Amino acid sequence: MDAPKYANLQKIRNGKRTYAVTPRIPGGFVKPDQLVKIAEVAKKYHGTLKITSGQRIMITGLEAEDVNRVWEELGMEPAVLSPYSVKNVEMCPASFCKRAKQNSLRLGMKLEKTFYGASTPNRTKIGVAGCRNACTSVYSKDIGVIADVDGYMITVGGSAGFHQRLSDIVTVGLSEDDAFKLVKIIIDYYNENASMGEKLGDFIDRISFAKFQKDVMDRFHK
Repeated sequence: MDAPKYANLQKIRNGKRTYAVTPRIPGGFVKPDQLVKIAEVAKKYHGTLKITSGQRIMITGLEAEDVNRVWEELGMEPAVLSPYSVKNVEMCPASFCKRAKQNSLRLGMKLEKTFYGASTPNRTKIGVAGCRNACTSVYSKDIGVIADVDGYMITVGGSAGFHQRLSDIVTVGLSEDDAFKLVKIIIDYYNENASMGEKLGDFIDRISFAKFQKDVMDRFHK
């Protein structure tokens, strides 16, 4: 039997294969009724719930033949459409937090709505934070949007994976609209110039951050 779509194979135990599904939850905000639905579906199919580091809720321990029914009953989109796409945008509580310098939730939700599932050379994570504490580990995301009192800072190339990489700061002091514009330019530039399968940080290291920064900022100022 082929592996079910939008499901991850879990650790095989005694030859038994089980799968996990992770629905899309923009910004980690979920309505009570939706949360109840996730729990009811997990219970019905004998799954276990796992709150992930990506601000989502995974249902694991599912039989392969149940995966499609789980998706149908959830009525939700998968968190990751393709290994070569933008994942959900992770964001801090921002306007609900006393430390926030900007209402970055508005920008974060706009980015999530616009770029969720967009094609990229490799899986791409975007993080948004309302202050430079950068909760949700924004400095380790492929693209980071971080608020300060004078506007937004954009970072690129972060990774907390197998090959750790601290992100580089592209520019600071942007308005909300300009921050959105620069993120789009970065994604377009990455798509146009990186090799398939190349992480953004690896691409930046290959061409040099100085070139990357100059090229994207030249487009920004046009």
